[in-house]
Amino acid sequence: MTDYEELDLLRGIKTPADLKKLNEKELNSLADEIRRYMVSTVSRTGGHLASNLGVVEMSIALHRVFDFSTDRLIFDVGHQSYVHKLLTGRAEKFSSLRQRGGIAGFPKTTESEYDAFNTGHSSTSISAAIGIMRSDALKGVKRSVVAVIGDGALTGGMAYEALDDVGQQKLPLIVVLNDNEMSISGNVGGMSRHLAKMRSARGYRSFKRGFASVLNHIPLIGKWLSSRLERLKNRIKYFVLPNVLFEELGFTYLGPINGHDLRAMTQVLEFAKQMDKPVVIHAITKKGKGYEPAEKDPERFHGIGSFDEATGESAPSLGNSFIVADELVKIAGEAPDVVAITAAMASGTGLNSFKEAFPDRFFDVGIAEQHAVTMAAGMALSGSVPVFCVYSSFLQRAYDQVLHDVCLQDLKVIFGLDRAGLVGADGETHHGIYDISYLMSLPNMSILSPSSKDELRASLRWAIFENDSPCAIRYNRGVLGDRPMSEGSILSWECIKPFRSVCVIATGRTVGTAVDVCRDLNVGLYNARSIRPMDEDVLNDAARAHYIITVEDGIVNDGFGTQVAAYMSMHGSGAKVIPVGVPNRVIEHGSIKEQDDECGLSAEMLSETIKACMGGIYA
Repeated sequence: MTDYEELDLLRGIKTPADLKKLNEKELNSLADEIRRYMVSTVSRTGGHLASNLGVVEMSIALHRVFDFSTDRLIFDVGHQSYVHKLLTGRAEKFSSLRQRGGIAGFPKTTESEYDAFNTGHSSTSISAAIGIMRSDALKGVKRSVVAVIGDGALTGGMAYEALDDVGQQKLPLIVVLNDNEMSISGNVGGMSRHLAKMRSARGYRSFKRGFASVLNHIPLIGKWLSSRLERLKNRIKYFVLPNVLFEELGFTYLGPINGHDLRAMTQVLEFAKQMDKPVVIHAITKKGKGYEPAEKDPERFHGIGSFDEATGESAPSLGNSFIVADELVKIAGEAPDVVAITAAMASGTGLNSFKEAFPDRFFDVGIAEQHAVTMAAGMALSGSVPVFCVYSSFLQRAYDQVLHDVCLQDLKVIFGLDRAGLVGADGETHHGIYDISYLMSLPNMSILSPSSKDELRASLRWAIFENDSPCAIRYNRGVLGDRPMSEGSILSWECIKPFRSVCVIATGRTVGTAVDVCRDLNVGLYNARSIRPMDEDVLNDAARAHYIITVEDGIVNDGFGTQVAAYMSMHGSGAKVIPVGVPNRVIEHGSIKEQDDECGLSAEMLSETIKACMGGIYA
């Protein structure tokens, strides 16, 4: 275990300006301290470790070259911002990482002046940077703007929209491409590195401009000769340079650079800072560098819970993701038309098992949720049965495709909405609390919210074998309970306790809490395992109650409870509906238990709400 007090060099970094006091040997020692401190801290708190271990030297170099109290640094996704936080006055509080009231796992503008933009989702950095630069231009502000984006985030289409915009407008944005796919290093060779240094050197740029000017002034043949040489240069460039796409978009491409070489990174950033034009710096890094377990298994250590610091061992994940994946493998063995789709989350959604069992029927499209949804629509239209497993918060990025390409055509696409509801330490950018609200507005969409492992398996089978329309199955992070599924269709609501003057209707993981709370209370209790369609027989029965308390792990605005209230109003019921769920405000990082308390979803808070209704307090 490494404590803050043991870090001789890091304790001396109160602001990034302190980095300039260190020599190269001390900076490399600082990098070692940072790695030890991050491993020790994340082993206790959980977090995104491998990606941060890979950007230590890069982050130090960025803060030595720029002053991000005035310059702007935008991280794509932001899961690689821990080193940045350590260098900007937050090292002493780093042990509170991802804890309630502590340091967030992603950049937050309210946390530090050095955090320029809140991030948590992919492929947004370049667009945000352009916005800052254009606003600066209108106000006459002069400063450098740097976007740090990974090779994974460049699979998202939004990044290319932004790159195209930057290039055509010649905005002097510096894009640092953090490429931790080591095979790229062998593909590019020394010639590219040599040409990159030449292009970035001011002497070479001056020579190019001067030589072109001389040629253009030669009578008769000057312009013709200049254009011919330019064509020859471009032919050579296409032949020897990788990533020529950046050049064609209007960027000067510098790289590849060893992202762990502090001197090289500092030099190339200094070069880029002097260039009044768009620049891409291609830095090759090793994910998990400096911690052997993370280097050997960077995928597991990308986002990990607590683990043994000495061995890297952690408890195996047996969550709902793997229940879905295992059942999907069984179903695929019975139904040859079933295919599985992921957007760069094969491990997170448990689909690695499907990939191994049916490699020809598994499709990872990268961080491209919009493409994944429309591709699934095309597959459904052509006779396949696509199951797209995706984190609930990431499906938000493809709302239009779900509506336009799937629902309006009434296509049989199944959405496995992983991490639905509150997610704990990842915080507000990753909560899956909006899916009920926005999916309820879409035509032809069924929404299932199972409360147990058996119901989760049954939901998947119903969606594939019995349903012919779009269907979303939402399941939370963690493991649902072992309650056996009652008889009947997954679309019928389970009566756990019969009708009383106060009735509770819970859905998803909240059913387990409601069962515990209501066990000794004289109230009715129903398990709404299908949110849409709703079970009207149960609703008509509950309409006779004085109070109906709905419980959902989602936003209450236009959520499940709102729909129940609308039904009661339309049918003339005098029952008062009390929706319990996530309020329409930012729910910050912390434990799920703490977030449940804040939202009234914990057993203690729900018990208070029910007893208040039983006492007529809500009248």
